[in-house]
Amino acid sequence: MTYKEEYQNSLQNSIRFWQEKSADLPWYQKPSEVALKDDGGIHHWFADSKMNTCYMAVDYHCENGRSSQDALIYDSAVSGKSTRYTYGELKQEVAKTAGMLVELGVKKGDRVVLYMPMIAESAIAMLACSRIGAVHCVVFGGFAAPELASRIDDCTPVIILSASCGVEVNKIIPYKPILDNALKLSSHQPLKSVVLVRDELEDMPVPEMVDGFDVDWHSLKTIAKPVDCVPVRGDDLLYILYTSGTTGKPKGVTRESGGHAVAMKYSMKAIYDMNPGDVFWAASDVGWVVGHSYIVYAPLLQGCTSIFYEGKPIMTPDAGSFWRIIEDYKVKALFTAPTAFRAIKKEDPDGKLIKKYNISSLEKIFAAGERLDPPTYDWLVEKTGKPVFDHWWQTETGWAIVANMTGIEEMPVKPGSSTVPTPGFDIRILDDKGVELPTGEQGNICIKLPLPPSCLTKIYGDDNRFYNEYLSRFKGYYSSGDGGYFDEDGYLFIMGRTDDVINISGHRLSTGEMEEIVAKHKSVAECAVVGINDKLKGQIPLGFVVLKAGENITYQKLMHDLVQMVRSDIGAVACYKKTIIVKRLPKTRSGKILRKTMRQMVDGDEYIVPSTIDDPAIINEIELKIRAV
Repeated sequence: MTYKEEYQNSLQNSIRFWQEKSADLPWYQKPSEVALKDDGGIHHWFADSKMNTCYMAVDYHCENGRSSQDALIYDSAVSGKSTRYTYGELKQEVAKTAGMLVELGVKKGDRVVLYMPMIAESAIAMLACSRIGAVHCVVFGGFAAPELASRIDDCTPVIILSASCGVEVNKIIPYKPILDNALKLSSHQPLKSVVLVRDELEDMPVPEMVDGFDVDWHSLKTIAKPVDCVPVRGDDLLYILYTSGTTGKPKGVTRESGGHAVAMKYSMKAIYDMNPGDVFWAASDVGWVVGHSYIVYAPLLQGCTSIFYEGKPIMTPDAGSFWRIIEDYKVKALFTAPTAFRAIKKEDPDGKLIKKYNISSLEKIFAAGERLDPPTYDWLVEKTGKPVFDHWWQTETGWAIVANMTGIEEMPVKPGSSTVPTPGFDIRILDDKGVELPTGEQGNICIKLPLPPSCLTKIYGDDNRFYNEYLSRFKGYYSSGDGGYFDEDGYLFIMGRTDDVINISGHRLSTGEMEEIVAKHKSVAECAVVGINDKLKGQIPLGFVVLKAGENITYQKLMHDLVQMVRSDIGAVACYKKTIIVKRLPKTRSGKILRKTMRQMVDGDEYIVPSTIDDPAIINEIELKIRAV
């Protein structure tokens, strides 16, 4: 079947299409022929099925001849440790960890927060939650205490799973003090905190345990009894994953079990051309959606071997670390953010380190999380000799909205485009009034309802917010928040966000939230934060600050304070490092700050001074300040 036939079938006969795809999974009770439940415009796939994702991803393979095959390979470039888990061994570890949770009173439907580094136990804990029907909420280890606290308050976990520390290239980051601080800031208090004390390096700090609250992971797991999988409904939640919103308040994207399993299984072959037994590597973090979908769940559902890497693309020990992993474990497909490749290119522009390793097993390279710029694409193709594919998706969807469907029909690559809509995603380009635009015209990228399996069905604890942010602007459509256009061949080009969420190394963060933090500085009268282009990270934040009258703070002092404030409240992941002090901010006569215009000025893009501007002379003032930086 060609891509066009597959895609048209997915839109014209969507229920039958996904019902057929669901047959590839081992259900306890198969979904009925009415595979799609319409709940007032919110759609649930395979709601009446009975299943368990952990069973589908682990136990099923053990029962069908893959018990001795590697399921998960943990490789830590920062600690020098590597461990292989066969499907049989993974089942034992997950069943015992699930038993540990049951021992603490966790039951079906309970939320469990995971605040952990990139260690194998993170994946094991996610699967353990799935095994007993608990809902996991993984919080990225780079987030500071206030961000962790906000998530604890929102999802109200009964248990928190954490580790003593994370290991970076040149430092150790104690996690326990961050967790302790977050619990002081949060209103909700879980019943217990389970702490995994890492012992790979001698100088790792031993955390202070709170008697009666903190529990040692290893001690509890040793006495825990393994437990079996608990059946859940297809519309029961598998996990909650938080993503930045325009208000600064994190949005808990929910993922339902049935639709998620079907989409993950389908995508592994259709998009990535991966078969059972193949080795797949998503070089990401389990704190992000890529880690959920393509480090843990999708590869295991497909019966593949998944690489779980704790390290960086550079400095661990050099820019050859990715190629070393590919050689060591015979990786067939690599998937990571363009930022990683730009970092490698910067350190090894001639690709000399690539030649040191045998990467003949590698058949395809995939990039997502941010736009794959043509120069990076060209460098990758030239230096590796491998085909490279960009694709576009969101935390909200859980898998690619637009991709080159290499397992169905590999299509010619157009640098700068993510290629074509994935089956199930009926993409339309609409103007601001909701009118569909013709080929070549740029507008709002929207998806006609119903969304395909695995997409979010609500914002946890806030159904109104889900409707208001995604469904209200264009009736009958999901609004992606991105702008773009189709070319004459049906290729989609993503041109960037239409709100204040920026993409830093593939991580979506709110400039509005950063703005609120900067505004708290005692010397700041007014401010604006915009996302500007960066050759390495894709985008980084830039602050424009107006000082209070009479303030004589030095630029160095102000910059130091602002960096520390943003790092303290959000984390180093925000990459806030630049500020421009101005006399006033450009605004419309109604008082709206012209953030888009300022961003275009910094990036060197063409821009039009809005006719509604309060004082056109301020544009020259801003231009002079930008040039002086």
